[in-house]
Amino acid sequence: MDRPPGSMWLGAPLEQLPTPALSLDRAKLRHNAEQMRERCQRLGLRLRPHVKTHKTLEGAELATGGSRRGLVVSTLAEARFFAAGGFDDILYGFPLPGPERMEECAALARRLEAFQLLIDTPQALALLRRHPLPPGKRWLVWLKLDCGNGRAGVLPTDPAALSLARAIAEDAPEEVALVGVYAHCGNTYGCRDIAAVQSVARDTTAAVLRFVAALRQAGVDCPQATIGSTPSCSHPVPEMAQLTELHPGNYLFYDLQQTLLGSCRPEDVAIRVLTRVVGHYPHRRQLLVDCGWAALSLHGYDQGPAGCAAVEGHPQLRLVGLTQEHGQLEAVDGQLDFGRFPLGTVLALVPFHACATAAMHPIYYVHAEGKVVELWHPVRGW
Repeated sequence: MDRPPGSMWLGAPLEQLPTPALSLDRAKLRHNAEQMRERCQRLGLRLRPHVKTHKTLEGAELATGGSRRGLVVSTLAEARFFAAGGFDDILYGFPLPGPERMEECAALARRLEAFQLLIDTPQALALLRRHPLPPGKRWLVWLKLDCGNGRAGVLPTDPAALSLARAIAEDAPEEVALVGVYAHCGNTYGCRDIAAVQSVARDTTAAVLRFVAALRQAGVDCPQATIGSTPSCSHPVPEMAQLTELHPGNYLFYDLQQTLLGSCRPEDVAIRVLTRVVGHYPHRRQLLVDCGWAALSLHGYDQGPAGCAAVEGHPQLRLVGLTQEHGQLEAVDGQLDFGRFPLGTVLALVPFHACATAAMHPIYYVHAEGKVVELWHPVRGW
């Protein structure tokens, strides 16, 4: 019987892993999952975790507290993966794709008790009606709102939004049901402090609630209202208690970006990329490591001194160059002590963006007390 990839490293000390390697601190993962569940409980809200950062069964199990219900996915490949893993009540958090993928959506809707979709155009609604589900099943639909993020969604102040919500709820109730309205406050990532993040969360919440009130005044039932982003959900405002769900995603891992935003403390970040020193270059005062952008991504390269990653425990070092498989490190003050970093030295990089970094790795090495205790295998593709 074939062993799972990477299984020979179970029980091994982290410093023995082949590098570059993505490691996760089990205690921090559990802490972050518990903290977010507790925040939602205090607000009286349901947590619907987004799985786009980790894309693993184990991460989703941890985030849902073992219930295996109530996820947001970003790809149909993720939806199939989690459905096959025993999860239900899955929201495909992406605008409904074109007709070429409707059969995939229909298969998930037939299989699951609750497979849910986002739409933001009348054309998407018409597409659903051209693909009715079997008797006893309806398309479960959330209306996607753009409350300032500027990506997908209809503006809640646009009269067309109210018309579309009414059409979803009333025109063919035996075929399509309006579950609720969904807004992603991704514009929190442009903030510089917690107060600014909370201001965005407050504005997003108010915009969603005003729209829901307008729906109810128009006689349109809207059972659910949800917003989310890791920054807004890490420091929620009291007004969010008037919603029904939150849908953060990055919080299970956190990352350097989240620490800069104030979402977490540096010690809450669970993710590291382990790399080895493979070269000394005194003539240019640089160390060479075996972690390039293929193991880290380039996200954050222009985000200040730390760039794509910080070197844990060595604030005097900075990552100054990345090619596909190589990384270049220098001392901030130019005085690099090569004797402190012999060839083979293992360094831990704290990535700027956990989602982009995790997408580069086929295996996550989960550790406790310095040894590998679990292997997580993420789903890939779309």
